[in-house]
Amino acid sequence: MNLKDLFNGKKTVFSFEIFPPKRDADINTIYTTLDQLHYLDPDFISVTYGASGSLANNSTCEIASAIKKQYCLEAAAHLTCVNSTREEIDIMLERLANAGIDNILALRGDRVPDVPPKEDFPHASDLIRYIRASHYDFGISAACYPEGHPDSPDMIDDIRNLKLKVDAGAEHLISQLFLDNGMFYSFLEKARIAGINVPIEAGIMPVVNKKQIERMVTLCGATLPEKFIKMMEKFEHKPEAMRDAGIAYATNQIVDLLAHGVDGIHLYTMNNPYIARRICQNVKTLF
Repeated sequence: MNLKDLFNGKKTVFSFEIFPPKRDADINTIYTTLDQLHYLDPDFISVTYGASGSLANNSTCEIASAIKKQYCLEAAAHLTCVNSTREEIDIMLERLANAGIDNILALRGDRVPDVPPKEDFPHASDLIRYIRASHYDFGISAACYPEGHPDSPDMIDDIRNLKLKVDAGAEHLISQLFLDNGMFYSFLEKARIAGINVPIEAGIMPVVNKKQIERMVTLCGATLPEKFIKMMEKFEHKPEAMRDAGIAYATNQIVDLLAHGVDGIHLYTMNNPYIARRICQNVKTLF
């Protein structure tokens, strides 16, 4: 099933993201996580591409296939390109197709320090165009950045590049995390004015510890609202309180987003079924 078809109904789409275990970890840990997540009945689950976007030991395909075949849920496999050649991308496309995966989240990916990027796919739009021109019939999703990509000089440039992704063949967008819904609504207005009319899901990450959000903010540049800072300052040394406060903050974000009629909510589960379950229980009657 192509993910874009999920947005044809009246129900707001609700999806999860998970990530493969680290290379030295037992892969069965992710299936323990999925054993619990699949009962929450998300519309689809996306699987990140693994460390450094490397083909070696990459379990994204295996996990995405299990989501479809074992757990009977739709799956989207992340695929990054900045560190890949055309030949490597061809290998992954064939693997995904043979595994029955219908949907790809096409990303540039993070550059690896001290490792020169490959030159075949400088941008996500190049990868999207390549997949669309192939003989495969994948549904293609892409990422968007409510506060602008860290490499973009301004939002005008960022929206222009986002339009390139959609024009290249992206049919569905998932946003990077944000903690201020006003930023998402402003971005959404700019995207629609620019003619970006594909479904856009709001990416929500429940923040349950201070180090987690500090790391994520460094990577994506999300703004920390004053009320969020106050929450961290109050509860950062009380792990259970911080966890519950983070769940409450994410729940409030989702309630507000649903009230504004967003296309979908994409929950960054961080492979934590407990947190996903708590949030689902809080909002299950709203979808």
